[in-house]
Amino acid sequence: MSHTDPAARASNLSIALTDGARLLDNASLTLQRGSVHAITGPSGAGKTTLLRALTGAIPPGAAVTEGTVTVLGHDVLALAPEPLRRLRREHLAHLGQDPASGLNPRMKVGRLIRETAADKSRGALLDLLTQVRLPTDEGLENRRPAGLSGGQQRRVALARALARRPEILLLDEPTAGLDAALRDEIAELLRDLAHHHGLAIALSSHDPDFVARCADDTLALGPATTRTPGRGTSAPVTPSAAGTPGAHHGDAVLTVRSLDAYVGTGPARRLALAGLDLDVRPGALTAVVGPSGCGKTTLVRTLAGLHPAGGGTLTLHGSPLGGTHRRRSRDQLRRIQLVPQNPLGALNPARTVGATLVRPLKLHLALPAGQRAARVSELLTAVGLPGDFASRYPHELSGGQRQRVSIARALAAEPDVLLCDEVTSALDAGTASDVMALLRDLRTTRGLAVVLVSHDLPLVLRHADDVLTLGGPAAAVTAERHPAVPQEGVGATRRRSTEGIEA
Repeated sequence: MSHTDPAARASNLSIALTDGARLLDNASLTLQRGSVHAITGPSGAGKTTLLRALTGAIPPGAAVTEGTVTVLGHDVLALAPEPLRRLRREHLAHLGQDPASGLNPRMKVGRLIRETAADKSRGALLDLLTQVRLPTDEGLENRRPAGLSGGQQRRVALARALARRPEILLLDEPTAGLDAALRDEIAELLRDLAHHHGLAIALSSHDPDFVARCADDTLALGPATTRTPGRGTSAPVTPSAAGTPGAHHGDAVLTVRSLDAYVGTGPARRLALAGLDLDVRPGALTAVVGPSGCGKTTLVRTLAGLHPAGGGTLTLHGSPLGGTHRRRSRDQLRRIQLVPQNPLGALNPARTVGATLVRPLKLHLALPAGQRAARVSELLTAVGLPGDFASRYPHELSGGQRQRVSIARALAAEPDVLLCDEVTSALDAGTASDVMALLRDLRTTRGLAVVLVSHDLPLVLRHADDVLTLGGPAAAVTAERHPAVPQEGVGATRRRSTEGIEA
């Protein structure tokens, strides 16, 4: 086909589940070589479904009810399995919302990238790491995925995709979990790949600033699918009351003193957190901020008992808290719940949403069988999902919907401390505001303590009572716990130094 022809085109595409629920409604998108095309819209509008349709993948239990998809001259919805695999392998690269799930945990970064690379030389490897803004002088190529932060894993997956030299690059929320500086660098990288290397790039995003920086045109999905020519525009931030005045009461529910944590094993073992002190108080939202790779995810996973503490003490309601989940009582496990950054990997694909939410009701609360369905419906409503979603499976949900199910599952255990790792990064602005409002209500009515990892500084400033700042890679910095809103009179407290090397 001619290089002046579109690289891919979806025309009037509609996809629905067998029960009639629409996953995508009458969407049209044309990908041109040398251009970046953004897909925006609220959670559940069909952004992920559209991107996957361009690879010839339709969600299980769904069917195309209208429209066509053509990629590099092929009707991918009608292509036989072997030609379709060859097309994907040689010409397409697709990164989902949880690209880290596609990284073999037993392979080191260098091998992961070389596995798909057209040029397997070390020079080409280092060039790719530099392209995706990963360090080349810290032995990162010899680490395994578990020794990387979520943002670093995402960029390794991007390097792995670029190593194949594809003609079409499809990215689902590529900046989720990245700080603003990295987001801007990735935007410039994508524009360079498109404009100077001739790639056709399509990406979904809830970040209007990122879209404005890199997209040549934007397709907005929603109740009515519309097309916006030219570069994207930023949506205004709606002001709201910051923090929750008067929410603090009593002593700290969770106390951390001199916490150390390591990542990696053997020669690759590195210090992620050093001597960190933290008080988490009932009713307060403590935000944890800092650049990608500084230790934010390591911190919340350690608090949840999923990452071993290398030193220091943890106390819950004045009682010692084991450094791993195996050393904690069932009641302690119930009282601290984690909402992870990537819900797709945390939800059992074989369980319906209802079964997922029923499990903590049975395990932790021993709720009678006759009351469980009503409680599941209440939890779904609380996170902005219809009650009939209880019968759906994770693959039938959008990334934002899966995130809300993950939040509902954590709330089902009625915890005292909720640890949220980038829970709004895959949500549109309206849904993110709804989630934060839900957390504010729970903090006010139940005294729920919330620890929120986020790169969204405007959101942090609107909602956080305290902010813990972790520093950049390979540099000892000062972690401070200070008020997000000084006029509320919460005194700043300087903490011990924290070294952030990994997350």
